[in-house]
This record gives sequence, C-alpha cells and structure tokens, in this order.
Amino acid sequence: MRKIALATLLLVAIPFAASGTDVTASSDALKWGPQPPSLPAGAQLAVVSGDPGKSEPYVLRAKLPAGYMIPPHTHPTDENVTVISGTFHFAMGDKLDKTKGDVINASGFFRAEASMPHYGWSSEPTEIQVHGIGPFEITYVNPSDDPRNASTTGMAPATTSGTSPQK
Repeated sequence: MRKIALATLLLVAIPFAASGTDVTASSDALKWGPQPPSLPAGAQLAVVSGDPGKSEPYVLRAKLPAGYMIPPHTHPTDENVTVISGTFHFAMGDKLDKTKGDVINASGFFRAEASMPHYGWSSEPTEIQVHGIGPFEITYVNPSDDPRNASTTGMAPATTSGTSPQK
C-alpha cells in the first residue's frame, strides 16, 4: 500500500515540479523589439527564456535583414547559435573578411567559445536563435565598431554590458 501511495504522490508531483522550468514558444507568439544598443541597428530581438542580462541560462531570437553585419567581437561566455531560417555567415578572426568563414543555412549550428574573436553577416533575411549562460555581453575588437560609442565623445570603454533585450 505504501508503494502505491508513494508512486501516486510522485506521479502527481512531477508535473508541478517541472512546470516552473518548461518553456514553449513559437516565433509568432514572441514579443519582438529593436536590438539592444550593443548591436548594430536593424535587427529585431525577442527573449524566449531567461534573462540575458543575468548570470543564468537564456535563449533569444534575432531577426536579421539581408546584409546585416556584426563586426568582430568577443563574449565572456560561450555563444551557441542555431539558424532558424535564412543564411548566416560566421567566421573567426579580428578583422571582418567576407571571403572567409562558413555558410550556415537553416537548421545549422555554430558555437563561438568565450573570448574568441568572431563576426558574422546575413546574406538574406535570417532568423537565428542564440543560447548560453548569461550575462550576455559583447566586446568589439575595434571600439569604433561598437554602436554604443557612436553617440559619445571622447574615449569610451571597449567593454560594456547591459545588452539585455526587453522581454
């Protein structure tokens, strides 16, 4: 009798325990907004799960127009990217060179390890999904490539955070 009661309790409790961590989201149901100031203008972002600004797992989506470029940069944590639709070009290095790198088509994946300089661009409208452990921060190899420095005068730091898109 005790085994049956325990089994019943576990079967009832498991869905409640898991419900706090389960997330389902379709692209149409996401709340899209403009890119954060740390990324070049023109993209739209949506947070799928977590808070990219905190030290926790996160998942976000980005819609990139054709020709969108992210100059060479690094992150303090690994960046994992899946191409949902379109075509994304990804390369390692500290100088943007469109003759180098890999073409990543829909359902393709790439990972940039922490502190490894890399860059990318879309050749057509593209949607990507980025996931990792926050906080999501971006440091441009060349500080003049950092969109946050465009409206400042004088010397600006090459590393800044606060890149969380709005939920």
